[in-house]
Amino acid sequence: MKFRRFGVGTIALASASALVLAGCATGGDDGGEQSGGGEAIITANGSEPQNPLIPTNTNETGGGKILDAIFAGLVTYGADGSPENDMAESIETEDNKTFTITVEEGHEFTNGEPVDAESFVNAWQYGALLSNEQLNSYFFEDIEGFSYDVDSPLTGLEVTDEYEFTVTLKEARSDFPLRLGYSAFYPLPDAAFEDIDAFGENPIGNGPYMLDGEGAWQHDVQIDLAVNPDYDGPRAPQNDGLRIVFYATQDAAYADLLAGNLDVLDSIPDANFATFESDLGDRAVNQPAAIFQSFTIPSDPTQFANPAAFQHWVGEEGQLRRQALSMAINREEITDVIFEGTRTPASDFTSPTIDGWTDELEGSEVLEYNPEEAQRLWAEADAIAPFTGSFQITYNADGGHQGWVDAVTNSIANTLGIQASGNPIPTFAESRELITTKTIETAFRTGWQADYPGLFNFLGPLYATNASSNDGAYSNPEVDRLLAEGATTTDRDEANRLYQQAQEILLQDLPAIPLWYSNVTGGYSEAVDNVEFDWHSVPLYHAITKTA
Repeated sequence: MKFRRFGVGTIALASASALVLAGCATGGDDGGEQSGGGEAIITANGSEPQNPLIPTNTNETGGGKILDAIFAGLVTYGADGSPENDMAESIETEDNKTFTITVEEGHEFTNGEPVDAESFVNAWQYGALLSNEQLNSYFFEDIEGFSYDVDSPLTGLEVTDEYEFTVTLKEARSDFPLRLGYSAFYPLPDAAFEDIDAFGENPIGNGPYMLDGEGAWQHDVQIDLAVNPDYDGPRAPQNDGLRIVFYATQDAAYADLLAGNLDVLDSIPDANFATFESDLGDRAVNQPAAIFQSFTIPSDPTQFANPAAFQHWVGEEGQLRRQALSMAINREEITDVIFEGTRTPASDFTSPTIDGWTDELEGSEVLEYNPEEAQRLWAEADAIAPFTGSFQITYNADGGHQGWVDAVTNSIANTLGIQASGNPIPTFAESRELITTKTIETAFRTGWQADYPGLFNFLGPLYATNASSNDGAYSNPEVDRLLAEGATTTDRDEANRLYQQAQEILLQDLPAIPLWYSNVTGGYSEAVDNVEFDWHSVPLYHAITKTA
């Protein structure tokens, strides 16, 4: 899930575990019990959803993992992020601007309503309308008619047949079909619009699971999901149901896992990073997820309140200093010592879980620890204009970032012989205010979690000129050209090649300094088999089986 609630694409990363489980619930002592009398109910950790379960108004993982279980979209994603048709029979386009979508006939919601073209179009229209105040409305911003200013229907949506509709975008987007597996694009039955609030408390879906009868959702305790016998898609459950327990703390969930009272845990407590792999053996999970972390140095000082604060970071001098900083950071040591190996040093600006990722980009050596080269580049920059002052990274003190910020700035200081330190701001909101108002005067912590498994999602919103999350005011016409060409080509491999070329320019300019990819850390009990975590750190619940 995308964590927009943390601020326009820049996420508060206390740790990977803090992202996955917001400890906002009570209970969890009965996590090992099974519902409905089934012998193969899978128990998993979760958190009480922030809002009623409406796809266009859910943008956090507590509600998201439930929605993904009880709804099915046009496409779904495999463990590696590869798309596969679910409710869609076909998604066709000749220009990546107008798409003809055919919904496969024969699918139903659990109340018997058909899953047809109108069930998608009506859901998207509701989600996009300004007056409905849906958290995920921005996912429809590329469709003709969308407006952030006034109530405006999506004129780019048209039902052309019972099981066919067209989507017309404002401009070509080759990755639009890839986005359609995200929960914001799920369909809704007509019953939802009779009382949307009541529907959110007892949602009627079309996915592999459904609520297990009246009272299935015990707020702040758990939710019980039964297998939907009418689901006929690629995620057919291999178990008898799913119970998601809303734990008050990660520590309680981990204790239940070790005691055999919980089947699957998708978030290891920070305190157990050093021991969970020995505790669980081959049942431990520690793999990259679609989360990228960095810090940003503004690229265009003229757009900031105090341009003089960034005088050393522009032009040839600035490029040399950015490269020197990057090579002065010992990413391997920091991820091993600070994060106990639960982060992976970055070799690009995206994520290893995304199709098209490569660790062989030209210029990626700038992300390797090389103190001698860092010192040489810094001296070359000093020959242009001697560095004055100190280097600082601003971060939010309420996010648990001090350890890694101190480690990064210490590595820079020790390598380059300059003063370097963290600049803590009390809260995330306060730090974001400095960034968005352009009143910040230092480098600042940044990061990104994917909305959908595509390289463009890591690049376009952050580094295209005037993009919505381009916090450093970076602009490079050649990067813009490559991103635009990649967004319009019909060949996905060609698009990825263009995005890789854009990254090779980013590795020279370094508008942000890539640090590491966050890993998903989790585990499972001896009572289950076939546990696999997907590209964005969520277990594939439908595939999990109970052991004999």
